[in-house]
Amino acid sequence: MSANTISWSVYSIFATAALYLNWHPDIFSFTGNLGILKLVVWVAFAAFLAYSVYCSFQENIFRTIRKIAEFHWGKQIGIDLYLGLFMFQVFIYLHEGSLAAVLWLVPTILFANLSALLYLGIHFDSIASKLLGL
Repeated sequence: MSANTISWSVYSIFATAALYLNWHPDIFSFTGNLGILKLVVWVAFAAFLAYSVYCSFQENIFRTIRKIAEFHWGKQIGIDLYLGLFMFQVFIYLHEGSLAAVLWLVPTILFANLSALLYLGIHFDSIASKLLGL
């Protein structure tokens, strides 16, 4: 079995479990004042997922990361990415507490913004209501 098949299988299991365990009737409801913004989040997630799958079958991610890491900007981009993901983990902690942050930690490290966008889509209504005081 190829590394691509294994990694996308692991992501599929994670995403299915995240959706199942956090399911609520409004998860794909795009009504209200912020409905369009929620739709944008889900469309961004779907587009980024599709492009990520496409890229994974075009090039080997580990070989590409090794090549990019040879450059100063490649290192900076990697640091920037994981600094942002760390901040997103803090956001999860503030939104749901330490257990949720721990549960989302490994998927966030492995799948980066695919995990962050999925989390934002699943919890959009709750996050919006807390941030906007709705």
